[in-house]
Amino acid sequence: MKAYINPAGYRLTILSILFIIIASGCSITRKLDDSQSLVRKITIKGVDDEFKDLALNYIDKEQRPNNWLNLQFYYMFSQNGKKNIGEPPSILDSNLVEISRFQMEKFLRNKGYLKAKVADSISIKKQKAELIFTADQGPMFRVRNFTDSIQDKRVKSFYDGYHAKLAHVKPGSRFDTDSLAYDRDQLYLVMKRNGYFDFYRQYINYHYDSTFNNSVVDVKILIDNPEGKTAHPIYTINNTIVTIARNVYGRTTGDADTIRVDSQFRFVDYSKRFTPRSVTDYIFQKKGELYDIDKQTLTTTRLSELNVFRNVPNPTYTKLGDSTHRLDTKIDIVPMKRMSDRIEGEFLFANGRLGYNIGNTFTNRTMFKRSAILQVKINWSILFDTGNDGRTVRGAIENQDFKAGVTLTYPRILAPFKIPVLGKYGVPHTTFSSNYQLFYQKGLVKRESFLNSVTYDFFETPDKRHTLTPIFFQYTSGSVDTTAYNVLLDQNRFSYIFLVDRTNLTMGSQYTYQLNANKLNLLSNFVFFRGTLEVAPFSNIFNVGRADPTPGFFDQNYSNYVRADVDLRMYRTGRKERQFVFRFNPGIGVPFDRGGELIFEKNFYAGGANDIRAWLPRTLGPGQFNRAVYGTGGEADTLRSLLRYIDQYGQLKLTGNVEYRYKLADNFFGSKLKGAVFVDFGNVWQLVEDDPAYKRNFRFNKLWESTAIGIGTGFRFDLTFFVFRFDMAFKLKDPQFNGSDQWVLFKHADELFKTGPFKQAYLEANKTGVDDKGRTIGDRYNFMQLNFGVGLPF
Repeated sequence: MKAYINPAGYRLTILSILFIIIASGCSITRKLDDSQSLVRKITIKGVDDEFKDLALNYIDKEQRPNNWLNLQFYYMFSQNGKKNIGEPPSILDSNLVEISRFQMEKFLRNKGYLKAKVADSISIKKQKAELIFTADQGPMFRVRNFTDSIQDKRVKSFYDGYHAKLAHVKPGSRFDTDSLAYDRDQLYLVMKRNGYFDFYRQYINYHYDSTFNNSVVDVKILIDNPEGKTAHPIYTINNTIVTIARNVYGRTTGDADTIRVDSQFRFVDYSKRFTPRSVTDYIFQKKGELYDIDKQTLTTTRLSELNVFRNVPNPTYTKLGDSTHRLDTKIDIVPMKRMSDRIEGEFLFANGRLGYNIGNTFTNRTMFKRSAILQVKINWSILFDTGNDGRTVRGAIENQDFKAGVTLTYPRILAPFKIPVLGKYGVPHTTFSSNYQLFYQKGLVKRESFLNSVTYDFFETPDKRHTLTPIFFQYTSGSVDTTAYNVLLDQNRFSYIFLVDRTNLTMGSQYTYQLNANKLNLLSNFVFFRGTLEVAPFSNIFNVGRADPTPGFFDQNYSNYVRADVDLRMYRTGRKERQFVFRFNPGIGVPFDRGGELIFEKNFYAGGANDIRAWLPRTLGPGQFNRAVYGTGGEADTLRSLLRYIDQYGQLKLTGNVEYRYKLADNFFGSKLKGAVFVDFGNVWQLVEDDPAYKRNFRFNKLWESTAIGIGTGFRFDLTFFVFRFDMAFKLKDPQFNGSDQWVLFKHADELFKTGPFKQAYLEANKTGVDDKGRTIGDRYNFMQLNFGVGLPF
């Protein structure tokens, strides 16, 4: 995700949105024939509130009212149905209305209202039709007796266990055929989990005997035996053969590595890229065990999650010809390409500066024949200077960020002692990583960083994931430009020199606990939590504290700190894909010693496309800090220019978001169009005592005054496999000002899309110099921030 600013394009963007809104106000019946009517409203009467929403689902899709935006898209773009955009008008059809009436009546009877009757009527005004369905539900029928007829005693014991604890339909409950069908499916799965390979749903049947005058139903369940048998056979697993194809096309020709692993497994690998254990570790059906459909599904799921196989179908089974009821298993797997390479690039435009970001990812999926995945990533981001300050050369590099990294991931926990395969709820991983980063900002600093780590992750349950980095080793080195060093020193800004010029050695550990990440793409009600604790206490062990102009390894400036951050979200989902999301994202970092400051990379920043969206990253806070406090004159202008994106950080972060998401159109140029409105709030603060004039420190009694608030709206183009996002965010409350002046959107709404006295005064107070034509340049105030990107913000 990247944030972009283009003031010149604001008007075009707003006008485009207004165009769609105005167009949607056109008559929704303008393309209908005089004899046609558009279904615009559905009214259901006489149905209990418990079932009223469900009853709507039984109305034919072509008779449901159109979403107004969907319909306008159809009128504007579909060319009378030639293109699949929007949705066609729901034209009244009396035959479909009758079908809908019948289906609704059937639904009510399935819910226990066996005497239910539904009548329909149609009201038409100005080619707009209202469908009215009036139900006479009658009495609700309840189950009086629930009996069974099951000849197989072992099957009956499983049925009794399920019916006593989990069955939805019991004596006294509402007679509900949908619930009976659900119980039948669940009972079928119980049998399939306990060795009944040949058990089918058709063996389970219900007989009903209703007494209409008393509104009761007697239910009897029958579970038949296979024809000609006195009991259902129980199957156990015998031998398993695993076959891996030669390539992605599934070919199984030529020579193969064939290994008899043990008494159960025979391994045939035509690709010659895997060892048996890379597959057998995740086959959960063992020889001699009862056939279990859950273990079959688990095997297929885990082998697919290894991310080295293109296709892992369900195993096939062959019954042995004797009377032992054993199953031979065959698993045929198609591998993915061994190597792949992906190049990504994007154009950057930020604060009038142009640049690009290009990355390359090389992947080898079968290192050491252990399903280990090797990835080599290179990313280079450059922002060019426009030369508008009159002192620099147009086209010179303003800043650049170069990253290179290597990761090797094993699909198991590698440890010096034997531990079981923790694959029941997800594939565990051991990841070795080594990364290098070079950050350069012209005229200020060059920082290099080396990071090496070993990380384990595993699942406690499907919802709970643990990630542990027992040891990471990071070496960072900074070098401040000589001229900048002297300017900062002359103005008594040694804290910034200390921040970016230090050489640090950090050794520590990190632990992350994550809850419900597997539900993030679901429209349901849940709470997501991710908490990370990072501790680096090891410098006291090695640092001997000698002052030496050419220190050795053990004399580096070691970094001691503890850092924690939390991402807590609450998701609540309503009808028609509406969703409310609340997020709270606090974080704190505390250094143990060494001047009381965290190293540069461990501080917190606010702003950005996934944070407080009305501000660019690193342009908010800390606290009520206003960069105009540096003063006026050439030295102050130079200082502001040097410290851009460097001086707005903190050791404490408290941010939050409230977002309401809703569906606008089911089909917008091949994507599902959704909208969102949001409020973002929070800031970062310094914990280190500072000059009170800067207002950067956290004070509880100043929390409200130092809190930023942004509001906005946006669109999400859901293409199923990814979501493209466009957000417009507006600064509502800006903490760098005082009192009522903080409510910038109310006080200066007239300058939203133009420059006036407020913006001009802000530029003068935050200028960084003048260009070659004598015009003031510096930090311009923008009320609106546009954000484009892939994926939801949270």
